[in-house]
Amino acid sequence: MTDRILRRPEVEDRTGLARSTIYDLKKEGLFPQPVKLGKRAVGWRESDIVRWLAERIGTAG
Repeated sequence: MTDRILRRPEVEDRTGLARSTIYDLKKEGLFPQPVKLGKRAVGWRESDIVRWLAERIGTAG
């Protein structure tokens, strides 16, 4: 299975988080690290985002 690369707007849609929150959590080591796609472009592995969401839902209750 190929792991899609999600750009920031799609990550925001899937997680419900704002850009600043994503980068704050990333800096604290609480959010998956992005993959560098170019000089000024990054994306996240879809599997990392799905796993992160599953972990958050699992600890929510």
